Amino acid sequence: MANIAFIGLGNMGGPMAINLVKAGHQVSVFDLSKEAVAHVVEQGATTFDDAISCVKGAEFIISMLPAGKHVEAVYLTPSSGLAEHIKPGSHVIDSSTIDAKTSQKVASVLAEKGINFVDAPVSGGVGGAVAGTLSFMVGGSEEEFAQVKPILEAMGKNIFHAGQHGAGQIAKVCNNMLLSVLMVGTSEALQLGLANGLDAKVLSNIMSKSSGSNWTLDVYNPCPGVMENVPSANDYQGGFMVDLMAKDLGLAMETALASQSSTPMGALARSLYAMHAASGNGAKDFSSIFNVFNHDK
Repeated sequence: MANIAFIGLGNMGGPMAINLVKAGHQVSVFDLSKEAVAHVVEQGATTFDDAISCVKGAEFIISMLPAGKHVEAVYLTPSSGLAEHIKPGSHVIDSSTIDAKTSQKVASVLAEKGINFVDAPVSGGVGGAVAGTLSFMVGGSEEEFAQVKPILEAMGKNIFHAGQHGAGQIAKVCNNMLLSVLMVGTSEALQLGLANGLDAKVLSNIMSKSSGSNWTLDVYNPCPGVMENVPSANDYQGGFMVDLMAKDLGLAMETALASQSSTPMGALARSLYAMHAASGNGAKDFSSIFNVFNHDK
């Protein structure tokens, strides 16, 4: 049993913390949302009035925060940053999806204080977080990866060592860029079929058993009425928000620019998701991009 502090209890962080409790770990949590904290405490976690108190004495500190600026502020702010209060020899696991440069900066500063760090963004959505089947993409040394892997296994099914610090973040933006492109392609193909009189269920089945098969078509179909228990069956509520996909695609484009990589499909997907978010759909699931191609609307 490990002593774990968990910072950030949003749609993903809350279920992840609960799975750590269920695995028998001693978990203390902190979030600005009292409601989010109360939900995890009901499952057996403890809480503190501030993040500093939460991390004192913890062997592992896990954070799930919105953006790089939040991660840097939480750990590195002079005097009030957690880096000043985490005991040497502890392990920081940052599961936020942020830019690789910030992950590398935080890792470097923490290393100077004798604190281990890995970037470990996740894939699998809220459903995966609840079920404990997330995929973790970990950036850090071989030794750091080995030390945190047992903790990650309480929250995920697939634990990958992507490389050194920052590699987890790069793997994550590559994955989500591909996911966005697949969702756009699946959506426009289904809408093309609908516009020409095909039944969406029939077309989905045909493509699923043919060379067009992919995860967004087979598991997370964006067309309402084709599948149950996916966001498209619930007016695109729940799941992975358009705003978050747009953010991740922005990170992918920054990564591409820094390495002078050509990503024309990713750039187009980013433009489409930015447009979709600006039209008031930011809080909907990313599969709602399906409606962009509906010429009846």
